[in-house]
Amino acid sequence: MTKVAPTIGEYLAELETAVDQLSDTWKPDDPRYRADVYRQIMMNLSYAYFAQFHADAEHPDWAPLWNPVYTDQPNPDDIYLYTPIRGDLTYRVSGNRGTCALLTFNVQKGWVGLSDGPSNPEFARDFDDRDIEVGPSGEIDMIFSAERPVGHTGTWHQIAREADTMILRYRMVDWINERDPQLSIECLDAVPYKPRLTPDQIIERIQEMTKLPVRYNTAFYRNQNEVKAQVGVNKFVHVQYPGGGLSKQIYWPAVFELNDDEALILETEMPKKRHYWNIQINDPYFNAIEIVYRFSSLNAANSVISSDGKLRAVVSFEDPGVPNWLDPGGFNEGTIYGRWYDCDPNPMPVIHRVALSELRAHLPPDTPVVTPEERADALRARVRAAQRRRRW
Repeated sequence: MTKVAPTIGEYLAELETAVDQLSDTWKPDDPRYRADVYRQIMMNLSYAYFAQFHADAEHPDWAPLWNPVYTDQPNPDDIYLYTPIRGDLTYRVSGNRGTCALLTFNVQKGWVGLSDGPSNPEFARDFDDRDIEVGPSGEIDMIFSAERPVGHTGTWHQIAREADTMILRYRMVDWINERDPQLSIECLDAVPYKPRLTPDQIIERIQEMTKLPVRYNTAFYRNQNEVKAQVGVNKFVHVQYPGGGLSKQIYWPAVFELNDDEALILETEMPKKRHYWNIQINDPYFNAIEIVYRFSSLNAANSVISSDGKLRAVVSFEDPGVPNWLDPGGFNEGTIYGRWYDCDPNPMPVIHRVALSELRAHLPPDTPVVTPEERADALRARVRAAQRRRRW
């Protein structure tokens, strides 16, 4: 009797485990939560294809990671790229750094979603463009390997032999005027042509694809639930993520709650030294709120500092008619994430929950008025700028 091969549905059965993780959300019985999580699972499954099938360590190539198509809390200012590597091989990264505000590299063993458990910080290294030799027109040419190649006198970065992952972030502040880098990665060792995958290899990778949504939920639901357990609601805390984050970056997350007729005022002192900072709004499942067509993030280029030197941003469902509006995208709860990158000091912002009708009474008297026409112009400019960036 001929053995019947499993159906594609049987290979995808692991996705039901991701649905079961609704129990780890704040409202597991809410039908809107269930529908949103279904969408999130499909989103992560689509990313998992790139992670599993696009490239391999002998034939590296940049694949999209966490950009607006894959929205597990990407920084809206960042374009993320991923490739598998092997620490016993030698790689060349070359091209042009463009004019983006910040170019960062992570090289490490393991990456969230691609393996069980957290990344191993022992083998992790990250650095930015200030650690890179850049030519007069933005040229970059550098080698990554466990040992410096014999006779190589150019830029070289040592990686752990255990490393299996390289992540790039192209971080822009002025989206419309800064230019994305154009970088390639190649393996310099003698390797065979990229082979056709065997049936067993294909099935194995499909099965790994189905694990990614579960692994993401495990990591990201835990992140936001830990914030809520530690400090409650509408209160910030400082966090760092060793073995996967950026060592120079301090995050300041908060779980937010507000009613339709309320506003949250985010208030912070500004660091005297501030290489980069931003704020963004996420939904209750750790996904970035719509990045292109909503004002869901702020940075130095699109914000206004108050006359007393503080930054004040307003989270509200309706346009509050003041600078620095953060639109929660129809969600009454979620998370707010801020970043201080290589800043000094690293202030702890505060949140004030007020009635939207009384908002101006809680802001400095000289807070400017933003008209509906001005807001519409700003949104159109945001859409144009976002769409002109490389996102996939």
